[in-house]
Amino acid sequence: MKILHIDCSPRPVSHSRRLSAAIVARMRARHPEAAVVRRDLGRDPLPHADPGYAAALSSPDALAAGLASGAARLSEQLIQELEAADIVVIGTPMNNFTVPSVLKAWIDQILRIGRTFSSSAAGKTGLLRDRPVFIGIASGGIFMGERANQPDFLTPYLRAALGCIGLNTLHFLPLQATAFLDDERLAAARETLLAAI
Repeated sequence: MKILHIDCSPRPVSHSRRLSAAIVARMRARHPEAAVVRRDLGRDPLPHADPGYAAALSSPDALAAGLASGAARLSEQLIQELEAADIVVIGTPMNNFTVPSVLKAWIDQILRIGRTFSSSAAGKTGLLRDRPVFIGIASGGIFMGERANQPDFLTPYLRAALGCIGLNTLHFLPLQATAFLDDERLAAARETLLAAI
């Protein structure tokens, strides 16, 4: 059993980090033998796609050359981390209605035609094995439920992006209104989310 644990907050202590750590702890309580592979995008952000990687994606021949030259080395490393995981846990804040740029940079590296998805006239087909993905989201506002007062582009985007590569078993755990709740109510809300796993 392998757990890929990804955090996206730039803050060393944050609501999304606490939530993702609690999700991982819950998974490890069920699977004590589980190994955790850590990818902290908030502390060690990935570079955005460089010209060599972008050029490698432009055609099958360019991709073959890019693989040979090492332009897709980071992409391959991240895809292999994902392939090796039985469970994926992502902790992310909601930034301006959607994912932070560090998570988008990770997604840009793992969505690779011919490697994690294929494309045809019928659309895109994921090439990765499905596995549970738990996404702990911290939001200062409310974006889900009947009290939602802001748009949500984060969850539909992640459904589309991860679904494109074959990851369809997504579990969103939204910790909302963090800007308005005291520590006691936040802890209670976090426990309610964890109880639903």
